[in-house]
Amino acid sequence: CLSPQAFDRSIEKDNSLAVGYFQRGFVHLQLEMCAEALSDYQMAFSHLRKNPFIDYKQLGLRHILYAWEVLYSTAAAQCQLQQWQEARLTLEKAVVWRPEGRTAILELALERVQDRLGLEPMQVPLGEFFRPRKKEVEQLDSKDFLGKPKVISSIIPNDEYFGFEPLRFQ
Repeated sequence: CLSPQAFDRSIEKDNSLAVGYFQRGFVHLQLEMCAEALSDYQMAFSHLRKNPFIDYKQLGLRHILYAWEVLYSTAAAQCQLQQWQEARLTLEKAVVWRPEGRTAILELALERVQDRLGLEPMQVPLGEFFRPRKKEVEQLDSKDFLGKPKVISSIIPNDEYFGFEPLRFQ
């Protein structure tokens, strides 16, 4: 069952998580919510911050999100919305982000858009889940850095002074 709510929660926790927008865009396309999908893909691309990719392995997701994949999926959403000219321009932009000598998939996609045939969006491979490392999850527990409060009493009977000894009035 596809549901964008899980991705909504992920994005609420970290609204800079490009892969969260990317996956929610995929789910929106599957649910035929094309305008929402287009918006998500555009947000994913903007959160790449002009980087050609983001490697999520450090965070526990064995996936690298490439800018060209996000643009390809953006074009897929534009095709669903019958925005053929915009889809062609988006794919031409994706060619710039694609590694040298590996543009065959984008050339084929450009032909499909020219013939007004839709595109299948890309997604994180099935079976890949975000699993943070145990070390990071353990750090989520609250820590008491100051320690327990301690009562320090004076050796002078009926002394009501509190503070540092050097500051005591003589």
